[in-house]
Amino acid sequence: MDPLYLNQPIGRVIRNEGKDYLYFSGTSYLGMQALEEFRSLVKEEMDHLGLSHGLSRVNNVRLGIYDAFESYFAQMAGSERALAFSSGFLAGYAIISHLEKEADIIFIAPGTHPAVFPNALAGKSYGKAEDWINAIQYYANQYQNKSILILANAVDALKPEIHDFSWMSQLPKGNQYTLLIDDSHAFGLVGEGVFGTYALWKDLPVRLFVSGSLGKGLGLPAGIVLGNQESMQELSSQVIFRGASPPPPAYLSVFLKAQALYSAQFDKLRSHISLFNELTVGLSFFTSAKGYPVFSFREADLVSYLFAHQFIVSSFPYPRPSDQPIHRVVLSAWHEEADLILLAETIKKFRVT
Repeated sequence: MDPLYLNQPIGRVIRNEGKDYLYFSGTSYLGMQALEEFRSLVKEEMDHLGLSHGLSRVNNVRLGIYDAFESYFAQMAGSERALAFSSGFLAGYAIISHLEKEADIIFIAPGTHPAVFPNALAGKSYGKAEDWINAIQYYANQYQNKSILILANAVDALKPEIHDFSWMSQLPKGNQYTLLIDDSHAFGLVGEGVFGTYALWKDLPVRLFVSGSLGKGLGLPAGIVLGNQESMQELSSQVIFRGASPPPPAYLSVFLKAQALYSAQFDKLRSHISLFNELTVGLSFFTSAKGYPVFSFREADLVSYLFAHQFIVSSFPYPRPSDQPIHRVVLSAWHEEADLILLAETIKKFRVT
């Protein structure tokens, strides 16, 4: 379908050419901006802390909310320290720029987000996860005293697929392994609560770092890096952190105050995923990952069929304009159960119309 250009907030319902469409796309998985309580908190905190913060974090005038946010997020995620950035892409760029300098070799998993690509693209990239894993294991068994940097996403939100890194527990000793995971599509979704996957993998025999955008599931215009105290101290000394303006302070304050709202939306989305799985049992053209709110499909005709029945789903070429469109149904906590039932009933009629 052709792009729609809107002049309205994007939410559960989109109005286009006089018609209302139920929206099943985007990355606002927890639907935070649809909550009046959340929007009210943002307005209150903007009055309290200002609309933005154009100062460096190392200015002699500072806001305490940044340290408070980073300390809380790190504690809840299970890491020693966190650093907040103005975007997930900047966060990823900052940490990969820091880590790649000390790596003897870099292995890039299929589909890894460009935010955590090495600057010189000097890593070894693979088209299949099996080939990537085999290459790491082979290299680790052939060499000793090497610094091996491993890059991956927590989630492939396009297939979709939640990645398992437990195989790294069997890597041979004698090398230093560093694992950098992009959690952009995991925050708010994967792991215990809304804090991403750091706690899932922190006991692996690797130096673990997690970076990513908080603007998707969590609805915050910010990015973050999680890691050990020493490395985060080194990163916070770099120009890329010291010279950059941080995220708007109001949103970070809202995050600390809105944990009950996040928890409720997290539970609501989990319920939606379970319900939609039940409603679509037997529809073999859907591909999904357990507990994840994305359902991909190959039938391009289904996109136009659903649009004709006033549903908008995700359908666009990615990551390059020349790529084939990827079609997906994306659930959000802003949906109601009746929306899911109506969507499933409409899809079931697709083959017979």
